[in-house]
Amino acid sequence: MNYQAIKTIYLFEMNRTFRTLVQSILSPVLTTSLYFIVFGSAIGSRIQTIDDVSYGAFIIPGLIMLSVLMQAITNGSTGIYFPKFIGTVYEILSAPVTTAEIICGYVGAAATKAFAIGMIILATATLFVDFHIAHPLWMVIFLAITCISFALFGFIIGILARNFEQLNLVPMLVITPLVFLGGSFYSISMLPPFWQTVTLFNPVVYLISMFRWSFFGTADVDVVISVAAIIVFMIVNIFIIYRIFATGYRLKQ
Repeated sequence: MNYQAIKTIYLFEMNRTFRTLVQSILSPVLTTSLYFIVFGSAIGSRIQTIDDVSYGAFIIPGLIMLSVLMQAITNGSTGIYFPKFIGTVYEILSAPVTTAEIICGYVGAAATKAFAIGMIILATATLFVDFHIAHPLWMVIFLAITCISFALFGFIIGILARNFEQLNLVPMLVITPLVFLGGSFYSISMLPPFWQTVTLFNPVVYLISMFRWSFFGTADVDVVISVAAIIVFMIVNIFIIYRIFATGYRLKQ
């Protein structure tokens, strides 16, 4: 394993965060603060508790997931898209660097940024509501797994995207609606039986349920099923990336 190559790619991608500090860090924090003000105050005044948890605290895992998923995908996709766009990807492909090392560098940086955003938002949440994390270690593990999985997914999007419009298509038109409909601001147990069944086809439900369990010890879906789902998703993404690099699809064109 060429650790120097991994370190070089990783640090290059991390430095890009400091060049776009407002977009990378300040924007998600301000957006989340607005969600707390609007949903926590306006709706929270009408819905006191859900599953014996105050509504303001209940929405914290969903808000963190909303920002983390968007940041992981966006950073993962732009990290590989821009080398494709300006042509420097050929230097990477011709260098004595393996696919695993490229993935570790780009995806590791994207996952680190998303994880940092998640922790910053968690710290921001303490300014608006009091809460206690029931399983802090599992919370960190679940957050890290989610960041890595969706950074891998974003990496695939960055390879397949032909233009900037396609780059933003999945995060804006797919992920955001799935998060809002995945129990971010409500428990799916509050829905009629038919819609509860329909909601279970939304993969984001399992992420939010898993993450909410680490906070409050309650979940809409069995935690084991949620963990298995995200691990399978991660493995599938890794397999797809390896196939892309093996065939050169959308990389050598």
